[in-house]
Amino acid sequence: MARPTRPLSDAERLDWLRLARTEQVGPVTFRGLLQRFGSAGAALHALPELSRKVGRARALVPPPAAEAEAELAALERLGARLVAQAEPDYPELLAATDDGPPVLALAGRGDVLSRPCVALVGARNASGNGRRIAERLARELTEAGLTIVSGLARGIDAAAHKGALDGGTAAVLAGGIDVPFPPENEALHARIAEDGVLLAESPPGTRPTARHFPRRNRIISGLSLATVVVEAAPRSGSLITARLAAEQGREVFGVPGSPLDPRARGCNDLIRGGAVLVQSAAEVLEGLAPLLGSPGTVRRPALAEAPESTDPVPVEIGPAAHVQVVECLSPTPTAVDEVLRDCQLSPATVFGVLLELELAGRIERHPGNRVALVRP
Repeated sequence: MARPTRPLSDAERLDWLRLARTEQVGPVTFRGLLQRFGSAGAALHALPELSRKVGRARALVPPPAAEAEAELAALERLGARLVAQAEPDYPELLAATDDGPPVLALAGRGDVLSRPCVALVGARNASGNGRRIAERLARELTEAGLTIVSGLARGIDAAAHKGALDGGTAAVLAGGIDVPFPPENEALHARIAEDGVLLAESPPGTRPTARHFPRRNRIISGLSLATVVVEAAPRSGSLITARLAAEQGREVFGVPGSPLDPRARGCNDLIRGGAVLVQSAAEVLEGLAPLLGSPGTVRRPALAEAPESTDPVPVEIGPAAHVQVVECLSPTPTAVDEVLRDCQLSPATVFGVLLELELAGRIERHPGNRVALVRP
């Protein structure tokens, strides 16, 4: 069933942006607040009192409307726009993930995202052969009607974007939509803004730091039917993208490399662990055949989504429920499904407690719909 969507009014868009930029309000909590209060505007109004109730020493105060208006004006000056998850232009596969960004900045041709997408990622210090393989794969996959998604990093990412420029490519940025990173890719950034599409979760002007890259990676995998890895060292960011893709219910493909090259070790291990070995665009298309229909159409994969409940969220959640939920958690990330099974509480109550714990700064959300207690 298609998700219900509609364009937001200017006032609603401002409310969505303010709520998304509020401290402690991540994507899952954002969705929980919408379910609890019915709209972003109502959640903004309720948030300061709710955060005091859950024990924060300082109430959560959303950024002022003027700050959000300035961000929207900056995007307009850059030729970009803000798309909310409730709107038709928001990528459908990304909206189906449990932690898709509530709002995304887009610059360029949004129609590029209407075609089936495949992520192509890999090592920054890629070999010449690795870069050539990535560029050829990207070119041939776009010629087959797919869009190539990558992260605009040096190495494999840049090669993938270059190969896909004439056919369609999407670059997900770790910082603001106006911040090319690394700087050496400034010309490629500008070209993608003209012929492809740039996407960013962070406000304009944001310089990327280490914590931004895993967040970017879950968008790359979330946009895509499959992730293809070309060269990756153990514990590389590309392997994080592949793991996130698997957790999101997407396909994972790996291009094998020489066992003598440490840049191929992570990718070879990925294949040993169950990723599909591919050596050509034809093999990628063969692996995607169950999901691809006639040209321009796609059958959606089975998506791992957070459980939903039609039960009303309790207006007041008692301390006993908090104790029960906290006893089911630890500093090690735990699947929310496990918490639901162990707590013997209604889903609405568990989700309500988790929302309040996150607003209080007592838990952290992790990929794969998992939560962990914050160490004191």
